Amino acid sequence: MPKATIRTRRAYFDCKFGQLHVRTAFPTTGGFDEQVTLFCLHSVDASGRIFGRLLPQLADVRSLYAPDLPGYGESDPSPTRSMAEAAEAVSDLANDLRLRQVDLLGVQYGAGVAVELAAARPELVKRLVLAGVPAAQGLPAVKQPRLVLDLAAYGNDPLDAAAPALAKHIGAFLRASS
Repeated sequence: MPKATIRTRRAYFDCKFGQLHVRTAFPTTGGFDEQVTLFCLHSVDASGRIFGRLLPQLADVRSLYAPDLPGYGESDPSPTRSMAEAAEAVSDLANDLRLRQVDLLGVQYGAGVAVELAAARPELVKRLVLAGVPAAQGLPAVKQPRLVLDLAAYGNDPLDAAAPALAKHIGAFLRASS
């Protein structure tokens, strides 16, 4: 059960491809004075909704944003739905929020998007949590500290049923590599 102090909301933000629909979770303090903001990037043919149970589990000490990447969920599409275009949209979101650094949690397609953004904007991306990483061929190299998760270790629906255990593991990594 999420803590009562966590607030979740939905909003739209502009990016170069139109609008991004974004789910947010943050402490009642606003989250901006706490740890680095975490962006959660979903798998292909999904949306930020897949992080619904995980967001409140991780938002006790940081702000979280789970955008529907361009062309998915309720976000406007980009021309090709490529990982590079999705990374540009997430970069636009960070700029719109005036964030100097973010951590990224990417699942499958979202992991590829996270790597693209980390390579394109290394000054923006502090740490990576990658789950179900797509084939490394064709993905740029990154220098940021990263945690690579095998989601199979968390059961059939790790982002839902195993959210507390997964959040604990991710939170420990993000705190340890601060």
